[in-house]
This record gives sequence, structure tokens and C-alpha cells, in this order.
Amino acid sequence: MTAASQYASVRYVVDDVQAAIDFYTTHLGFTLNTSAAPAFADVVRGPLRLLLSGPASSGARATPADATAAGRNRIHLTVDDLDTEIDRLRAAGLPFRSDLVTGPGGRQILLTDPAGNLIELFQPAHRPDAP
Repeated sequence: MTAASQYASVRYVVDDVQAAIDFYTTHLGFTLNTSAAPAFADVVRGPLRLLLSGPASSGARATPADATAAGRNRIHLTVDDLDTEIDRLRAAGLPFRSDLVTGPGGRQILLTDPAGNLIELFQPAHRPDAP
């Protein structure tokens, strides 16, 4: 197991901790690290530790009431084959929040978790000069 100090942690406030655990572990390749559901859980993928804070958690209680969950900020997950991921997630019935966008750095699409938090799936552009 990776030491906690080696993770980059992001907190998402969620309405339903178990639904968030199921979403991230079933669809996006995270593994459950710890759970104190329904208040809190954390899931990990590589060096990312995603803190899932339900309404009863201290993290959620510290959040100002006028803060919005679904803003422009999001976690960014790099994938090898974006088209395959889109097909897989659509087949699972997951809704996307954007169309596929292509830019100089690569291609991306946005989806949301059950609480409306954004996730960006990103496939880097092929760089002929890259090793």
C-alpha cells in the first residue's frame, strides 16, 4: 500500500457515499482504501486518493452552504483509448456532460459521478517526437 503522504488527495462532497464507491470502483478503476460509510470513504487510483465525504462527514460539514459541488473543477483521468472508454461507459448507462473535444494536447470528455462532481477522461495527443 502507498503511504498516505505519497498520494495526491482530492475531496469530493457526495450525497451517497456507497453510490460514489460503487461508481468509482465499478466504472473508473479505483479501489476502495477505507470506508466509514455512510459518512466517508476513500478510493485510490495510482497516486490519486479521492476522499468521498457524505453529509455526515466533517469534510462536508466544513463546506459553506453556498458552495456549489458541480463547478468547472474536476479530477482528470488519463486513458489509453478514449473511444473505447466512452463506449464502455455509455453501455453502462452513464451520462456525459460534454461532447468529445479535441485540442492540441489531446481529446477529452466530461462525465459526472452520482453527486454531480465532474470527471474528465483525457487521451493525450500522439506526439511523434515523444519517446
